[in-house]
Amino acid sequence: MAWPGSFVGLLIVRPSMLRVVEWVETRTGLVRSCKGFLLEEIPGSAGWAQVFGSVTLFVFLVQALTGILLALNFAPTPTEAYQSLRYITYQVFAGRLVHGLHHWGATAMVIAAFVHMTQVFLYGAYKKPREATWMIGVALLLLILAFGLTGYLLPWDNRAYWGTVVTTRIMASAPVMGRLLSRISGAGDGIGAVTYARFYAMHTILLPAATVSLVFAHVYLVRRHGVAPATEVVATAQRFYPKQMFRDLVAIFVSFSLLFAAAAFLEVPMERVADPSDTSYTPRPEWYFLFLFEALKLFSGALEWIGTFALPSIAVALLLGVPFLPARLRLNKKLPAVASVTLVASLWGTLTLAAIQGSPHRIVSVPQEALEWAQIAPEETAGMGYFRSLGCGSCHNLITGFPKTGPNLAASELHHPKQWLAQHFRHPAPENTGRPLPLTELNALALFIANLKPGSMGVMQRMSSQFVRGAQVYVIGACNTCHKVNGAGGGIGPPLNGLAERRSKEWTEAHFLSPAKLSPGSVMPPYQFSREDEDAILLYLFSLSN
Repeated sequence: MAWPGSFVGLLIVRPSMLRVVEWVETRTGLVRSCKGFLLEEIPGSAGWAQVFGSVTLFVFLVQALTGILLALNFAPTPTEAYQSLRYITYQVFAGRLVHGLHHWGATAMVIAAFVHMTQVFLYGAYKKPREATWMIGVALLLLILAFGLTGYLLPWDNRAYWGTVVTTRIMASAPVMGRLLSRISGAGDGIGAVTYARFYAMHTILLPAATVSLVFAHVYLVRRHGVAPATEVVATAQRFYPKQMFRDLVAIFVSFSLLFAAAAFLEVPMERVADPSDTSYTPRPEWYFLFLFEALKLFSGALEWIGTFALPSIAVALLLGVPFLPARLRLNKKLPAVASVTLVASLWGTLTLAAIQGSPHRIVSVPQEALEWAQIAPEETAGMGYFRSLGCGSCHNLITGFPKTGPNLAASELHHPKQWLAQHFRHPAPENTGRPLPLTELNALALFIANLKPGSMGVMQRMSSQFVRGAQVYVIGACNTCHKVNGAGGGIGPPLNGLAERRSKEWTEAHFLSPAKLSPGSVMPPYQFSREDEDAILLYLFSLSN
């Protein structure tokens, strides 16, 4: 069998392997097809700008592979999804890396697809005879966004649950089609097992099948019509191999290196398990939907459908219709095309930035050890502060130390119930000339002493004075009458564990000053703290993990 010398040089195989290559070629034609792909003629103007299509395809393959690996250990039900994902992340070998690659890969694919579409637009690659190629590309972009939308629910944490609640409500508000879309998504009776099953099926079966089909069609049309040359550039044609292939491989290598670094060093955001009763949670979509989230604020009431459906539908229609614009309306010159892309990017960036600045986020500096301190009841922490401020340590040891005039309070034989201690503190010995304790401080100190344990004292003695002060502000303000911390307290207001995942510092400060304004119907009284007390209680509250 005769082989073109240029192609034999590409194979770099030993003579003993040549028979295998010939066998494969004779029966499949695969080798000659590869030759045709590698030696395809492309415009001489092709260069680094044309690498993003290959990058997008590569990232999609990474998403497919990591998705399959995750599915091997993932339990796709609302009752088990959250724990199975934590199992994958923390117990399965390389599970954290695979999860990170899949999570950050979604972001990488959106970025690569947008950049690729921008390059195609600027080079005018949507014009005759490439109209169908462009339209399939727009459909692929919508499928990529649909992957992000359906995959958002699958972790089944609070962020995923409430974000999907907003999504399905937007779908249900669609004119004419709203009820049908709600039934198709399985959200007619709320987000539950049916919704989860349908989102999972779309994410793992329907969308991959549609995407693979359109990718094959897209690549076929690119091969059929060739790579579009840069406008106003005339250059000798070149082969895909070796220069353009080298550029594509370098771009893929750089992209995967960045993706791998993100998966290795960045934590995938994962909140507590979905809580349908947590109506105080403020949901936010993924970053590439934030511009739409912000645009919705411009419309309300009867006009909401304009932001939810009219504007997005117009945008998609414009994208699909770009190849069919009248000649006088086409952006045939580079400057108008660049100006239009800049305008769209500026609008998108402005809306996204506004949404980010308006989103709740952690801005209170919480030391890592404070998460351990916060496991102790606020009354006990406050009592520790009173023990320090009242100078009780001058006469008493808490665990061990140089003998003092008073007894060691951690000694088991000296343990008294809280009621006895409160009575004792209320009527101290005659020689004790300290100030009488208010009832709140007295009870906190009594609880602290009554619950002294050598195992917890090491943690409590490391508490910062600001953290302890925050617990004291919480106790003095009687916050426990309405709120639960670590499962203890009243049930009128929402639990305060996980507050940092729901609210920002600014929102919390404003809520202290006017609770009824931000939470209509709230019976919480306004609080005007000093700057020191406010910083302290914010540190304490934002340390309360779920």
